Amino acid sequence: MNSLTANAPPAALNPEHTNRLLRHCMEELRSENMLLPTLPDISLKIRKAINDEKANNAKIARVVQIDPAITGRLIHIANSPLYRGRKKIESCPEALTRLGLKAAQHFITSFALKGVFVAKSARIHKRMQDLWAHSSYVAAISAVLAHKTRGFDPDRAMLAGLIHDIGVVPILTFADRHPDLIDSPEQIDETIQALRGDIGLTVIRKWNFPDDFGTVVAEAESWWRDHAGDADYTDLVILSQLHSFVGTLQVHKNPRMDEIPAYRKLIPQEADADLSRDVLGLAKEDIFQIQQMLTR
Repeated sequence: MNSLTANAPPAALNPEHTNRLLRHCMEELRSENMLLPTLPDISLKIRKAINDEKANNAKIARVVQIDPAITGRLIHIANSPLYRGRKKIESCPEALTRLGLKAAQHFITSFALKGVFVAKSARIHKRMQDLWAHSSYVAAISAVLAHKTRGFDPDRAMLAGLIHDIGVVPILTFADRHPDLIDSPEQIDETIQALRGDIGLTVIRKWNFPDDFGTVVAEAESWWRDHAGDADYTDLVILSQLHSFVGTLQVHKNPRMDEIPAYRKLIPQEADADLSRDVLGLAKEDIFQIQQMLTR
């Protein structure tokens, strides 16, 4: 049984299902014809340069500086309150040194991701913008939680939060190209619920992202997910998502944070502080700044 068959709800497996959008998306995915988002070539070149064991900061900087916008954003982040040192950064090599190559890689990928959340029709464009806003908010919360939790890299956590819903993008893109298949907004929601995980895995594999990011996109909404061993980035994103719902109607549709296995793994049992107040209150400025870095 393939993963699509394993994960899809029974209604989605019915070839006569009245949701034509869902049926056609399933056909596109199974035939490997679905249009998947691609990262810009410059982003891929920079990732390759950073992962080259023989490269140094100067060589990597030469690749980065091909794109002045990316260079400017890295310098801006290096001078932000989250990374600021005693000296003002004015060059790309200095920015790479302050941020670290892995953090720079995560930021560069994050910059590129915003460009895939696009659509032509007003209805789908609005959904894409809402999806990006949610993804960037979850990314910011994930970074803050990672900073407060031992064993996690905040910049990697940020990227994990940003891509957790990447499987929704091809569905919205398909809906944008085939508006005749949509009879109601609920059909889009049903299609997303049925296929987001499988499509997200396909995108992550196409982009050659690490395997654990595949787990993030497949299980980011598995609230009751439990597993042996220490907390992982999927646990972090699950908890960050529930944090993101605080103050919205969504908070009443999902479990309480302190009920889920991810909370028990990430939060020490002896902690008596209100974590949601801590993250969304005391760290509100940090979350805002990370969101600004992602959406600038």
